Amino acid sequence: MADYKEISKREAFKTNIANFIAKEEDILINVLMNNLQDKSRTTIKSYLSHNQVLVDNQITTKFDYPVKIGSKIVVGKFSIHEDFRHPKLRIIYEDDHLIVIDKKEGLLSIASETEKRQTAYSILSSYVKKDHPQNKIFVIHRLDRDTSGLMMFAKDEKTQSIMQKNWQEAIIKRQYVALVEGNVTPDKNTITSWLKENKALIVYSSDKPNDGKLAITNYEKIRSNQQYSLLKVSLDTGRKNQIRVHMQSIKHPIVGDKKYGSLINPIRRMGLHAQTLAFSHPYTKKDMFFESPIPKTFFMVFKGND
Repeated sequence: MADYKEISKREAFKTNIANFIAKEEDILINVLMNNLQDKSRTTIKSYLSHNQVLVDNQITTKFDYPVKIGSKIVVGKFSIHEDFRHPKLRIIYEDDHLIVIDKKEGLLSIASETEKRQTAYSILSSYVKKDHPQNKIFVIHRLDRDTSGLMMFAKDEKTQSIMQKNWQEAIIKRQYVALVEGNVTPDKNTITSWLKENKALIVYSSDKPNDGKLAITNYEKIRSNQQYSLLKVSLDTGRKNQIRVHMQSIKHPIVGDKKYGSLINPIRRMGLHAQTLAFSHPYTKKDMFFESPIPKTFFMVFKGND
């Protein structure tokens, strides 16, 4: 997802296929069909899947995205942040206050005692300083080193403070995808417990009320066989290692997660990915929606089950 003004400024827009203001309130696919009558439904779906549709300055891939009357819609071919390339992260949205990235597994969010250089924070700090040496990056939330997917940083201390203080109200949706050991039952459930961390920095789950910090995790099975399950996971609370600990607590640890009980690693990484991040922008108050594709390796364990 990208800011249209940013794209224009960087002269990265290659082909402008359509540019119009929505006159009806409907889902995006219908609005596009009505306004691009010379294009087939297949072609329009291709525009969506290839990140070629902007709704109110935001790249949108969902065909059922709700469009409001007056929304600005742009369809075209463009590239995002052509002047920034890094093998461990991709910038998918940037404005004057926020940066949203898609982080690869193996990259720390911020520095630790053992790694202070190669982090998402340090990479983005170097990036913003290219515009001005005094520019800074501020942490809003974190992902574990071996978790891939979406996270955001603030570009000023005020934005960081607003987002962190109003986190529960600002976040519309945070959804993960987890590849876990075993065939999970029931197919859909909510896990509630209290989490505590010991001196060895291991978080563990307690069913005893108020024995730690309340943690609530919702999951729904997407796919499974006898050995593995692929789950959609959303959080009502944001505790350290919450998904990892809760999956261990129901005896279905995330694959590759040795710290929390996994004994196998068929995909050679931890099977946890931050897929969806949606929030209310702290200044424009617009709903911002971002989605990262599920890593292809997560599907490898289901080959032969189709």
